[in-house]
Amino acid sequence: MNILHTSFECYPLAKVGGLADVVGALPKFQHDFGFEVNVIMPFYNTPFITKAKYTVNDEGTIQLGDISYAYEIRELSSPDIGFNTYLVYIPHLLDRPEVYGHKDDIERFIAFQLVVLDWLNLKKGIPDIIHCHDHHTGLIPFLIANAYQFQNLKNIPTVFTIHNAQYQGQISYDKLHYLPDFDKNKIGLLDWDQQINPLAAAIKCAWRVTTVSPSYMEELQNSANGLEGLLRHEKAKCQGVLNGIDTKSWDTETDTMLIENYKISTVVSKRTTNKEWLCNEFNLDSSKPLFCFIGRLVYEKGADLLPDIVEESLQSNDINVLMLGSGNKEVEERLESLKDTFSGRYHMYTGYNERLSHIIYGGADFLLMPSRVEPCGLNQMYALRYGAIPIVRRTGGLKDTVVDIGDNGFGICHNQATVQDVCYSIRRGVALYSDQKKYREIQQEIMKIDHSWNRSANQYVNIYKSLITLT
Repeated sequence: MNILHTSFECYPLAKVGGLADVVGALPKFQHDFGFEVNVIMPFYNTPFITKAKYTVNDEGTIQLGDISYAYEIRELSSPDIGFNTYLVYIPHLLDRPEVYGHKDDIERFIAFQLVVLDWLNLKKGIPDIIHCHDHHTGLIPFLIANAYQFQNLKNIPTVFTIHNAQYQGQISYDKLHYLPDFDKNKIGLLDWDQQINPLAAAIKCAWRVTTVSPSYMEELQNSANGLEGLLRHEKAKCQGVLNGIDTKSWDTETDTMLIENYKISTVVSKRTTNKEWLCNEFNLDSSKPLFCFIGRLVYEKGADLLPDIVEESLQSNDINVLMLGSGNKEVEERLESLKDTFSGRYHMYTGYNERLSHIIYGGADFLLMPSRVEPCGLNQMYALRYGAIPIVRRTGGLKDTVVDIGDNGFGICHNQATVQDVCYSIRRGVALYSDQKKYREIQQEIMKIDHSWNRSANQYVNIYKSLITLT
């Protein structure tokens, strides 16, 4: 089976969020199963990509309205990635350091998708499956099925994964001319709420639609930023598949980013070195329980609650709090301002630091995830594997992966995204930490939980096989 994944992110080449982690791991495990797996993504001016070696595989030209763009398909020469990687190079359009946040992002998204399909038209061998990830690639299922110039691709089954339905990539109809000619009787497949909606188009046109956890698929039937009715209508072809994590990269015994490596049998004696490093680095007291947050400071993550959670919890409990993240500037400023008030007990690292995140997973006692929306969540899986007990809201993938200690489980869960609920959960964490025997037993148990990609990758392979039999 020949599988093509198409995405705007892929770790370690370019990462903004969890999408990159998924696209960097799922193809690797499918490749290990013996399939030919390829990933195609933009060529960015990121440190990893610009330092990498590559060969030019193909080149061509696409038309975006009145503008022609020459492109190259650059094949990455990095066998350690774990799968074949192709990069779409369009000078002055895709080759920028930042993945998103440009005024011409719509043009960038459409151009990338047109290049992918033009490249497939040029290739002698075409994939058995095209797996598209999020709205940046959501027009591909529509174009394969309906654009005249891609008619020889129309029998390729497409799978579309919704990583986050809050972001849909809406495009006004004054940019319809960017798309190649298609049967205008099918224009309704593009439309949602009087706009071109790539996410809606993908849900309508893909052969199968998946989300990144079963609970998130259920939640989308009632809350999908306006697409609830569409998802209910297309329910028969929708399936929730829980993401996994790359257990080869995230391994406490071999992780080179940790201060000290450890395993389940040495978690008590050696893991503390990572916590001590964090406390020394950020002027915290290593004898106190350490509660941490890692993530984007956005509404979906409950970030607006964090300043009040930090302030109330530090006033009421003898704990340390360490935050790593960036996003909403007002939230950043409020979190930064608390550093003086709670000096010696609190620190905020504004930005993102991959190595620091690994050390936090390997040194924190608890990880906070007060998310309003969490389609799957990978952070709680990293935390479990590294021996940090997650404190989560019961939503999406958090609901599927964390069971409360009160229900004979291993985490701390709450139902609402409120300051009161999270602070109460933190107090439960303090109580658990005071019982070191129970805390250490849970810590060792959670490190045994298998959230590898093996099961999930197999689920996707079964989906692919079921679609291929229809061609």
